[in-house]
Amino acid sequence: MPKDTAVYTHGHHESVLRSHSRRTAADSAAYLLDRLRPGMSLLDVGCGPGTITADLAELVAPGRVTAVDTSAPVLERARAVAEERGLTGVRFTVADVLGLDFPDGSFDVVHAHQVLQHVGDPVAALREMRRVCRPGGVVAARDADYAAMAWYPAVPGLEEWRELYGRVARANGGEPDAGRRLHAWARQAGFGGITATAGTWCYSTPQERSWWSGMWADRVLASDFARSAVEGGYATESELRRLSDAWREWGARPEGWFSVLHGEILCEVAELGPTG
Repeated sequence: MPKDTAVYTHGHHESVLRSHSRRTAADSAAYLLDRLRPGMSLLDVGCGPGTITADLAELVAPGRVTAVDTSAPVLERARAVAEERGLTGVRFTVADVLGLDFPDGSFDVVHAHQVLQHVGDPVAALREMRRVCRPGGVVAARDADYAAMAWYPAVPGLEEWRELYGRVARANGGEPDAGRRLHAWARQAGFGGITATAGTWCYSTPQERSWWSGMWADRVLASDFARSAVEGGYATESELRRLSDAWREWGARPEGWFSVLHGEILCEVAELGPTG
């Protein structure tokens, strides 16, 4: 597969959107929030169903927000979220992070959540995000790190799930352990002022365990990940059913705990120096 090409491993099955639609700026972009001000222009790359986008739009209003994704149908869902919340300063358009159709320096903030792990050339993606960010602005990215996920108890099958996901994601051209690489990718993209941090999601209450385990139990069976696993010869449908059952077993354990580590970067876009 060419380096700049990657297949979105999760796809847009209902089980995937169920997860994405629960996300908020507070739980997914907290590292960025104190940099936002009313009146800013913001580009949200890979916006998905738009719940984070809507939160960001409220924080920068009356500034304009542009949200892009490669999927037109998922953009319709995002547009509906914005309409339901009465947000009029958001526009949605199909776009690829490796070729954004915006002039140089178009935005004060360029944001991407869980995007770079699915891009064949994340360094090129960060360079493109920097191009459309104005001097003095900030490029922000956050990605999970699958190898750093931790859980208890060690239900048989979950480690096998992680190994399988990694094989499928890399075969699709992505990097599932993107979180730990964001700082290095930003340096390779030419950024100077980089603040690298980490954030987590944690699921431990009965409601959280039920939601997280049920979502992954369904994704293992019915999402694009499942299709890629079978068609690529990485797993059989019977093996996927066993992994799905493992997720439901973990979710039913009252002592269950699951943590998702994320890498985060805030990258300053250098001001233009004097000329002549």
